[in-house]
Amino acid sequence: MDATAGTIGQRLRRVIHWRRLRAAAVLAGIFSLLLLPAWENHVWILLLRMFVICLMCVLAFGFWEQFPRRLPRWIARWVVQVLAVALTVPPTMIVLYILTPPPGGVPLWEDKARLQALFIMIMLGLLIGPWVALGALLRQREAMARTQALAFALERSELERRATDARLALMQAQVQPHFLFNTLANVRALVETGSPQALPVLDSLIAYLRAAVPRLGGAMGTVADEMGLVRAYLEIMAMRMPDRLSFTLTLAPGTDTMPCPPMAVLTLVENAVRHGIDPAEEGGRIDIATSMDGGLLRITVSDSGLGLAGAGTGGLGTGLSTLRQRLSLCFGPDASLSLIEQAGGGVLAIMAWPVRETAA
Repeated sequence: MDATAGTIGQRLRRVIHWRRLRAAAVLAGIFSLLLLPAWENHVWILLLRMFVICLMCVLAFGFWEQFPRRLPRWIARWVVQVLAVALTVPPTMIVLYILTPPPGGVPLWEDKARLQALFIMIMLGLLIGPWVALGALLRQREAMARTQALAFALERSELERRATDARLALMQAQVQPHFLFNTLANVRALVETGSPQALPVLDSLIAYLRAAVPRLGGAMGTVADEMGLVRAYLEIMAMRMPDRLSFTLTLAPGTDTMPCPPMAVLTLVENAVRHGIDPAEEGGRIDIATSMDGGLLRITVSDSGLGLAGAGTGGLGTGLSTLRQRLSLCFGPDASLSLIEQAGGGVLAIMAWPVRETAA
């Protein structure tokens, strides 16, 4: 019972609220200005009549908008609202003319001039009222259409965001086992050959995993975090081939706090080791550097290995293809990843994406 009463009260408040009163006052003012040149009585009577008739029509429009909750299928609610406005005009106008007679005037039914004026006002109300109601219905439909369009746009944006998050999670799930299994394979190779480096490499691997595993599920890290993983990885690789791998890491001032997708730089470094340095008889060198260029964070990974021809992928391997998609999803179309064959041998990989220099 209380819930039903509350619902009825809410619907009644929708019928009578300040917007409808404002609409009635505006309509009354407009119609009064139109009728004022031909009006011979007091102006306040004209304003009062116009406001009351407009208010009654607005309330009738709002009442049949809310009540009853359901109408028969054979009649549309907008038809009922328009008819209600039209049927409200005659009785309201008659009551107003009876209650507001001119000073010292005769009764309405004995005053032919007033009866004629009443008839004209009723006809004008019947002609104008339904059209005003139809205009209000049209505005309501347009407002509802805009609201629904906005709701659909918000829902579509949310679904697109969820799809993007799902794609990023899938790509990252593909990347994570790639690094782990390759590193474990390196440790296994050292153990099989009885290398004294096996235990130090295993210790370094444990330290690497302690740093890497908490970040595997992260959506975004920093350049400093990524370079810590890169250094740990290269130290492991340097232990496995101490005479064949050297590396440097150079960070431009202020770039260490810039956003960086987890495993992004590590993908390029691992690719350089696996396809460039490791197969080369003399090994090689890897140089990683960061810089800012016109609002873009630029990270370069340069190696002196076999190059793209020796790698056999031409920069189109699964890991690099996945990395390109991750950068695009994280930073949009301005993000890029390019591979350049170096004249003296090796590959220069360049990643860039837009960031703010004040990023933290």
